[in-house]
Amino acid sequence: MESQLKRGLIEVCVLAAIRTQDSYGYQIIKDISPYLSISESTLYPILKRLEASGSLTVYSIEHNGRLRKYYKITQTGLDKIEAFKDEWHKLQKAYDFIAGKEKL
Repeated sequence: MESQLKRGLIEVCVLAAIRTQDSYGYQIIKDISPYLSISESTLYPILKRLEASGSLTVYSIEHNGRLRKYYKITQTGLDKIEAFKDEWHKLQKAYDFIAGKEKL
């Protein structure tokens, strides 16, 4: 998959993984892995980018004597998911064309 497309898809998947419940890195990877292959070295820069864009916030909670970072989606992040869903039909049409299912 082309890297820019995959990066955008992973960002939306990360947001979707924390849409209903705050989560931490390892759990996000587990939640996304049935759909996309993602490593820690891929996830953490994406989390930083999403935080910088205001799509999520970060807080820490002690767990087994260590601080664990939790990620919480913001309204901006929810809006990003909705925008992706609105644009999905355009991507589906392009896929159908590429796959030969739709003619010009």
